[in-house]
Amino acid sequence: MAGKKENLFERFSNWATQATGSSAAFIMALTVVFVWAVTGPVFRYSDTWQLVINTGTTIITFLMVFLIQKSQNKDSRAIHLKLNELIAAHEGASNRMVNIEDLSEDELKQIHQFYVKLSALAKNEKSLGCTHTYDAAEENHSKKTERDNNYMKRVNERKNHRKQSN
Repeated sequence: MAGKKENLFERFSNWATQATGSSAAFIMALTVVFVWAVTGPVFRYSDTWQLVINTGTTIITFLMVFLIQKSQNKDSRAIHLKLNELIAAHEGASNRMVNIEDLSEDELKQIHQFYVKLSALAKNEKSLGCTHTYDAAEENHSKKTERDNNYMKRVNERKNHRKQSN
């Protein structure tokens, strides 16, 4: 994988991202603004003088938006893959969290609410080693529901038995 050839745009994009994020790029941009400001009196602060900086910064900003987004997408994908690997490798982690970024906003909100509740439960734990996962919580919920259902079933059976006895 590491030896895979990148296409021309990929190489340019990686180079441009590195170059524009450097101290040298910042100093160069600062120098351009300084030179522009100093030449103001020479050009009598004309409309053309102002248009030069406005046009230049607009074009650079427009192009940088796409470059930054490409870089952000690549970083985000890499982070998701790393997190997926950690989830898949950890025995106690819920595999449901792999590719969670593909869920809808509503589904993400539901899972967020679950973790808010889980956080509240964790604050009440005596041990820092006590963990809860999404799947473990669902299993606990199922057990509790089954226990509650069995309890209600016994209560109803007793009520029915009392009715029949009377």
